Amino acid sequence: MSQLIQYVVVRGDLLKVQNWPLGALIAQCCHAATAVNHLFRDDPTTMKYFEDLDNMHKVVLEAPDEQSLTKLAQTLTENDIKHKLWVEQPENYPTCIALKPYEKENVQKFVKKFKLFK
Repeated sequence: MSQLIQYVVVRGDLLKVQNWPLGALIAQCCHAATAVNHLFRDDPTTMKYFEDLDNMHKVVLEAPDEQSLTKLAQTLTENDIKHKLWVEQPENYPTCIALKPYEKENVQKFVKKFKLFK
């Protein structure tokens, strides 16, 4: 099995355009990652990912806006890539997507157009 990785894709416009605090954006990533890991806790790849907690590998990427994030969610669904689209309540804002852990080569093609979050 190759390296397991968990991708998290967060909306950059929330920080840059809507002036959300950085901590609030980080919380969105935490919500999405926690939720997807709970939803797929019995998945063999997810269980393998958690066997070595000190060496988990996550990559946080930036989606430019809500449209690009929701399009990614649709593409992931169409390709049966397990994920969680986090929608912040009560605002009903899609803010972040976390994929369950996967082998990198199985999912990188879906997220390669997004840059690292900075």
